Amino acid sequence: MSENKIKGIMDTTMDKLRAMVDADTIIGTPVVLGDTTLLPVSKVAFGLATGGSDFPSKNQTELFGGGGGAGVTITPVAFIAVKGDSIKMMPIYNDLNTIDKALNMAPELLDKAKGLFKGNKSEENT
Repeated sequence: MSENKIKGIMDTTMDKLRAMVDADTIIGTPVVLGDTTLLPVSKVAFGLATGGSDFPSKNQTELFGGGGGAGVTITPVAFIAVKGDSIKMMPIYNDLNTIDKALNMAPELLDKAKGLFKGNKSEENT
């Protein structure tokens, strides 16, 4: 009997989750700016937990306790820009990992290193 109750909790939780996350969440509502249309793109992650148990009772009534829960994280990752026949993906770099950060900083670090070495050579020549 408790299996039907857990299934009911699970179905209700999934229905609520479906209401929060759909295709419009991942590819958002288009925004028109002049002759350019922007489509927001998001990454969606979710978790779901459901559980329950029958409890012993001195009388003949069944005692059941259960619950369910879900969590959703929505992170914007890019925009798709459409202008005429041209389509361009414009990523948002708000969630870079360490390697990505290092690669993005590499050109700037190389320029600074070159500047240091040039500074040392000019000091040696004076």
